[in-house]
Amino acid sequence: IGLLLKENGYNVSGSDRESSEIIENLVNKNLHIDIGQKKENIKNPDLVIYTDAISDDNEELIAARKLDIPVVTRGIFLGALMRNYKNSIAISGSHGKSTTTSMISKILMNSSKNPSILLGGELDEIDGNVHVGDKDFLVTEACEYKGNIRYYYPSTIIILNIDEDHLDYYKDLNDIVETFKQYLRNQDKNSKTILNLNEENNKLILDSIQGQLITYGQDNPKADYNATNIKFDDLGRPNFDLIMKDESVEHFELSILGRHNINNACASIIATHENGVDIEIIRKYLKAYTGLERRMEILGNVNGANIMTDYGHHPSEIKVTLNALAEHTKGRLICVWQPHTYSRTKALFNDFVESFNDTDEVIVTDIYAAREKFDPSITSKDVVDAMVKKGKNAKYIPTFEQAKEYLLSEIKKNDLVITTGCGNPDKLAKMIVGK
Repeated sequence: IGLLLKENGYNVSGSDRESSEIIENLVNKNLHIDIGQKKENIKNPDLVIYTDAISDDNEELIAARKLDIPVVTRGIFLGALMRNYKNSIAISGSHGKSTTTSMISKILMNSSKNPSILLGGELDEIDGNVHVGDKDFLVTEACEYKGNIRYYYPSTIIILNIDEDHLDYYKDLNDIVETFKQYLRNQDKNSKTILNLNEENNKLILDSIQGQLITYGQDNPKADYNATNIKFDDLGRPNFDLIMKDESVEHFELSILGRHNINNACASIIATHENGVDIEIIRKYLKAYTGLERRMEILGNVNGANIMTDYGHHPSEIKVTLNALAEHTKGRLICVWQPHTYSRTKALFNDFVESFNDTDEVIVTDIYAAREKFDPSITSKDVVDAMVKKGKNAKYIPTFEQAKEYLLSEIKKNDLVITTGCGNPDKLAKMIVGK
C-alpha cells in the first residue's frame, strides 16, 4: 500500500521492527523506512496506517493519537482504496488466497489489462508483492482477520473456503461465518460473488449474497463451472476439463502440484473470464504459472533429496499439502513444522496433531510468537508428545541450527523434506541447501 500510494503522488514513510527483503525493496524505491519503532518516527503526517500486528501499546501509535493525527487500520484503508478502481477483485478464504491472487495477477498481466496488485507472497511476474497499474483493475487478497473484510467493497468477490482460523480474535466458526455474511451484505446488486460449492461452510453464507452468484466445484454438477476428468502426471501436476457456465468444455493444465490447486485455478479462470479475458490467454498463462515463493517451493537438492518450503500454518492447509506430496514421493516424506503463535497452536492443538499423518517423520521446532507474548501453557514439545502417543514418528528439535544438523545426517536419495509455517521456516530450508 505504501508503494502504491507513493506511485500515485503521495509522500510516504514507514517503519518496521526489523529489515527484510520487502523493506529493502521499498527503500530502493525511495520510501523512507525507519527500522525500530519509536515515537520520534512520527513527524506530523496527515495520516497513519497501521497493520493488525501493531498493538495498542506501540510507541508510534500512541504518539500519533496524542498528536490527534488520524489513524486507521490497513483493512479500513484498503476498503477505501478499492472504491477508487473501476473493477476490483478481492480473494478471501482461510487457504489459497495468495496462490489464487497470483494466478489471477499473472493472467491479467499477460492480457490487455494493467491491474494494480497487492499480494501476500512474491510473484516473479511483478518482481515482488505489489504492482502499480491503472485505475481499471485492483486485485488484492481480502483476509478476514479482525473482521477486515467488513470494510471491503469489491466488484468481484471470491470465496475459496471458510475454516476455523484466527481464533485469537474470533469466538468460533459461527463468528467467522457471520463476518463473511456481513461482508456479502455490504455489496450492491452489481457485484459478483464467485464461490466454491464443494466447501460445506461456504453454503452457510449463500443467503447473504447481494449480486450475481457464480459457483464452481470439482465433480459437482450443481456448480455453474464444474471441473471433471481430473488427472495427474507423475509429479502430481493436475490437468482437468472445466464444464463452463454455457455447457462448453475447456481443458486446462497446471504446472503446480496438488488437487487443491484445481480449486484455486477454477476461481482464477472464472474471475478473469467473467472480466473479459479470452479463454486462450487464461489457458496459456495458467499453465505458465509456477507458483509463489514459499508455496510448495523447491529450494534445492541435498544428498539426492528435494528440499521444499511452504507457507501452510493451519491444520487443513498442512494436511492438504502433505497429502498431495505423499502421493508422488518415492522416498520418505519429512516435514519440519514451525508452529505460528501460541494462541493458534493451543486453539487447534488436536487438529495439528492429526495433520501430519501422511509424513514418515515430523519435526517440530519452537513456536514462532509473532505478535504474541510468551505463553508457558503451550509448547512445541506438548504437540510432539501428543503425536508420539498416537504412534507418530515425531521429534521436538528447538532450533533451526539443530534441525539442520539432524536432517543433513539423515536425508537420503528420493526423500522429500518440506519446512512449513508462516513465520520463517523458509530460513531453515535455505540453511539445509546452503543458501
